[in-house]
Amino acid sequence: MSHDLEDAAAVDERLDEFFAKRLVHARQLGAAFTALWEQVHEATRGGKRIRPALVTSTHRAFGGAEHEAAVEVAVAFELLHTAFLMHDDVIDDDTIRRGRPNLVGAFRAQALHRGESAAFAWAQAAGILGGDLLIHAAQGLVAAAALQPAQRRLLLELMEESLAVTAAGELADVGLTTGVLPPVLPEVLAMSDAKTAHYSFRAPLRAGAIIAGAADSVLAALDDYGRHAGTAFQLRDDLLGVFGRFTDMGKSTSSDLRRATMTPLVAYALQTSFRDALLEALGRDGAVSNEAEARRLLEVSGARAAVEDLVAEHVAAAQAALSDLSIPRALREHLGEVAEVAGGRMR
Repeated sequence: MSHDLEDAAAVDERLDEFFAKRLVHARQLGAAFTALWEQVHEATRGGKRIRPALVTSTHRAFGGAEHEAAVEVAVAFELLHTAFLMHDDVIDDDTIRRGRPNLVGAFRAQALHRGESAAFAWAQAAGILGGDLLIHAAQGLVAAAALQPAQRRLLLELMEESLAVTAAGELADVGLTTGVLPPVLPEVLAMSDAKTAHYSFRAPLRAGAIIAGAADSVLAALDDYGRHAGTAFQLRDDLLGVFGRFTDMGKSTSSDLRRATMTPLVAYALQTSFRDALLEALGRDGAVSNEAEARRLLEVSGARAAVEDLVAEHVAAAQAALSDLSIPRALREHLGEVAEVAGGRMR
């Protein structure tokens, strides 16, 4: 078994152990809380495990010997990712993820017999609390991992920074989409970077290097790579969210248009002569959107091509960051492949 497969199996095994323990405790606190933890566990199934893999592959590449600690921190990042997805589903009122009902959708279905209002409240509470529990658990795993005190401090600070940056990005996303914040393209691009790049790429890479005891000098190169690869990942996600297929995404490719989500794709188009037509098609202020027309306008305005170019630029910049020879060759090759997948991926 290759190291990558070995690490992936270890992460899955540790996740199962984590949830088995939580479910034992949940059963002491009632059926509803048990159902919450069951759905939280279900939410971790079917993911690509991108973030855990970045932690463990980076740790191994730098010759790290703290395998159990690396797996523990890798699991923490997967829990953090799942928490952010849950909160994102609450904010966006999405009920489908990875091709099946998400936690919000499952809890809403449970309570529909009490009416739409009760079902909505029940589902929102479950999504918020489920995400909160996982954020706390992720920090707890890092705090309890078999690490040197200095490493633990650095990793907890890294986790805290990931929380802050991602929350700032999510808040900006809501502000830009609702019009509370002006949809200026640089701000929209910064939001896109904050929502994903830090916790999905930059922080896991740094975490693996810290656990392995890598020199501080290499962290800047990894951070530069992670910023560009993570931004390419999010921009590709924005494109797939409009022009992809349900079978590729595992979720609706209409929800971003129905909500008139302020992605860089939309922000670019709003700077063109197609602005008024696009706003009408997007259906702001509660109007019914014209999805087909919105897609057409995002094409003819040049927005889709512009974002495709941005993806390519960020992939190239990520590859350039890997020219730093302080990054082990095997890791440079692996991360180069990751950047290519991030820029052109299908889920």
